[in-house]
Amino acid sequence: MRRVLVLRGGALGDFIVTLPALAALRARWPAARIELAGNATAAALALRRGVIDAVHPQHGAQWAGLFGEGPLPPAFGAWLAEFDLIVNFWPDPDGDLGRRFPLRPEQRYLSAPALPGVAPAARHYLDALAPLGVGVAPLHFALSPLAGVSAPPDSPASIVIHPGSGSPTKNWPADRWREVIRELGRPVVLVLGEAEASTWPSLPAGAVAWRNCDLETLVAGLAGGGLFLGHDSGIGHLAAACGRTCVLLFGPTEPAMWAPPSPRVTVLRGGGQLAGLGVPEVLAAIRAKLPDPA
Repeated sequence: MRRVLVLRGGALGDFIVTLPALAALRARWPAARIELAGNATAAALALRRGVIDAVHPQHGAQWAGLFGEGPLPPAFGAWLAEFDLIVNFWPDPDGDLGRRFPLRPEQRYLSAPALPGVAPAARHYLDALAPLGVGVAPLHFALSPLAGVSAPPDSPASIVIHPGSGSPTKNWPADRWREVIRELGRPVVLVLGEAEASTWPSLPAGAVAWRNCDLETLVAGLAGGGLFLGHDSGIGHLAAACGRTCVLLFGPTEPAMWAPPSPRVTVLRGGGQLAGLGVPEVLAAIRAKLPDPA
């Protein structure tokens, strides 16, 4: 196998649960050129670590043509035909991609549903590669800091909290996070992006913030141990991949499917509404993971 193209969309967490499958492809064909069309920001984590060799943004105009009925632009079709293997994890409900590929007799096309049907999600994407002779592979991909990348200010931090996610329905109320911080009585770092700016205009006493950090800076800050508190989010998956002990609060999503498959991860389930989780329950889970004061 000389050239492989993987089609995989989604946000940061979706990419991280696919990393074990990409690493398995790299282990299967170490010398192959593996390219990915997907979330370019998230996929850079794999690109910089040699798991893949190139990234193509998933929203590029050329990809929409794959789902039409007309012929592909000649240059684009010729480029796609250069790949020996196409692995598709994009949604294809009408079979449009299945009708496009293979583009030549020697090309192999493998497709699996974009939404996992086997838990944990990482297993779904690994199982899809079984016809390629990919053997047993780890469900967890470990991320280490890159040489030359500095951690955010106030690192190392023993307690890091990301009080957001990609959806407000997956977030515990901010006032409860503030109460947890107050009750802990320890210094904490809050990971805050643009989505959290309006909810966290000011910081609780004893807290500092890592604001709008890029992913590699976060990896450098999260490495080295400590406790991470958060939700079902891409940053939660990132923290687990960096080796953090995690307490993650889940609401409408299913932890068996979407929680990082790491023994260091503890999940608290709030049912359909995260507001059902009380502060005492969350504090108890956090304190069980904290080292005893010296």
